[in-house]
Amino acid sequence: MSWAPAAAVRSLWRLRTGALRPLSVYGRRISARFYSLGMTLDSINRAAVDRIIRVDHAGEYGANRINAGQMAVLGRTSVGPVIQKMWDQEKDHLKKFNELMVAFRVRPRILMPFRNVVGFALGAGTALLGKEGAMACTVAVEESIAHHYNNQIRTLMEKEPEKHEELLQVIRKFRDEELEHHDLGLEHDAQLAPAYTVLKSLIQARCSVAIYLSERF
Repeated sequence: MSWAPAAAVRSLWRLRTGALRPLSVYGRRISARFYSLGMTLDSINRAAVDRIIRVDHAGEYGANRINAGQMAVLGRTSVGPVIQKMWDQEKDHLKKFNELMVAFRVRPRILMPFRNVVGFALGAGTALLGKEGAMACTVAVEESIAHHYNNQIRTLMEKEPEKHEELLQVIRKFRDEELEHHDLGLEHDAQLAPAYTVLKSLIQARCSVAIYLSERF
């Protein structure tokens, strides 16, 4: 095989498998494309997408650590399967944002080790109050995340939504699943947690701070 056809095959293979840098075949530039999304690096609003992916990756990582803390305390109780179901979905969310981080060359936030410890401590600490405390934490966190996702949807809708439609679909799907977790928390007695209103407010204040820091560091 001559050099030119071989180069073309290699370039097209890299494009098909989600290579990230601009490629060329016979000197013609090809926009890299994430294998499961129609968005290209050239077409998107890069600043908005970078910020969204970075913050959501951090948030989903934190949610995973919260669930891990809850399972460490309540995994063998009657509410364990409920927490595990939510955790499985959070793992899928994190996996997707891990893929997006790679595909769009987005760097993770520097506070990830901090989220690891704090997220687990929040999950385990509220679970020590019983299933009601764990579910109160779930309600507070998921309500905050859903609100944040709605803000991102509005942002993307204002920035040529047709170019970001597939990212919008991801965010909408995850928002709806977070709202399902919120409702599960209420169904499993979140409002019976000690000082529910105060506890919820404190957790949501923490979420607001975490989002603020994730957008900047």
